[in-house]
Amino acid sequence: MKAPFKKRYIAMILSSMMALSNNANAIEVSEKAVQIAHDTIIVDGHIDVPYRVNRGWVDVTEATEGGDFDYPRAVKGGLNAPFMSIYVPASLDNSPESTQLAHVLIDQVEAIVARAPDKFAIAKSTADVEEQFEKGLISLPLGMENGSPIQGNLDTLALFYERGIRYITLAHSQSNHISDSSYDLRRQWKGLSPFGKSLITEMNNIGIMIDISHVSDDAFYQAVALTKVPVIASHSSLRRFTPDFERNMDDDMVKALGENGGVIMINFGSGFVSKAARQWRAGYTQARNAIVEAEGDESPKLENFDETYRAENPYPYSTLDEVLDHIDHVVKLVGIDHVGIGSDYDGVGDSLPIDLKDVSTFPNLVQGMLNRGYSEADIKKVLSGNLLRVWKAVEVYAAAH
Repeated sequence: MKAPFKKRYIAMILSSMMALSNNANAIEVSEKAVQIAHDTIIVDGHIDVPYRVNRGWVDVTEATEGGDFDYPRAVKGGLNAPFMSIYVPASLDNSPESTQLAHVLIDQVEAIVARAPDKFAIAKSTADVEEQFEKGLISLPLGMENGSPIQGNLDTLALFYERGIRYITLAHSQSNHISDSSYDLRRQWKGLSPFGKSLITEMNNIGIMIDISHVSDDAFYQAVALTKVPVIASHSSLRRFTPDFERNMDDDMVKALGENGGVIMINFGSGFVSKAARQWRAGYTQARNAIVEAEGDESPKLENFDETYRAENPYPYSTLDEVLDHIDHVVKLVGIDHVGIGSDYDGVGDSLPIDLKDVSTFPNLVQGMLNRGYSEADIKKVLSGNLLRVWKAVEVYAAAH
């Protein structure tokens, strides 16, 4: 983008964001924040566009109604390397449909690129991301959420690597053939399965990042002990702010991740960020279950339960400041080199924080970090530098094996 045009373009975006900042609660975004967002590769570790598109087709190469991601909003926010989540629900574990859905979702990402090759490109390496950034394209690297589609077959793992998968979240909401899940109380493997332990080695050798989001604490520590390269948490936040929520990482885990050289990529969902949002969800579930227990699944009270409950108990959306508190705490524990962004846009429903409602709002995050005294160099580490460092380390190790 030529300098005079880029200057006008940034001024236009700044004007747009300032217009949105007229309400008293919104953050005021400076030209510097917008400039950083648009001059920097921004890697988001986890966006659920493929599953969203597969459930109800929309053309995200153009502006869309609803959802958290589309091309115009990504351009406005400076987002240019979002990992597309190849999400396979745990309900499909141990079935051929699991592997089939993963391939269908990869097809969806390839279709996005085919419809708009002047806007998007598949990225299978850090070099791809860097070259595509220079060309003004939005890179679409792929991460598989839930290792179920591997089906215990290393040839299938290799096939998914060839198709572009560059990280695998070992499990999702239930224990699978690889790992126990943080949500699953059965803990059948007491961490990783025998196959899961061998999979860590093969993922290292082939060049796929290990994602420990969703796994149990025991599985996390076993993965870190076995891996020869840094690992990532592609979309996790901190248990310190959400006590008893094992899906998030506690301080000792973050320290172990830091010693491993890895990166925790902060999830923006309010339930991941604030205790109040978690308590609201618990109250919602308790109230709904009470109706089911008293009156059954066909109770008329369930028809408009969500709307009624939310009207009587407004959802406590988290804030940009609370997201920044998570970043600050990681930095305090292990330093600036071990934190990134894993928003979970299009994956956490209507629970996104104030000032971070979709992919257009990354300049707000940058401004928040500037306001807290982060240097431009450190902000760029959080936006992409840390994740790209890990990815490159994985590439280098695989090339030698």
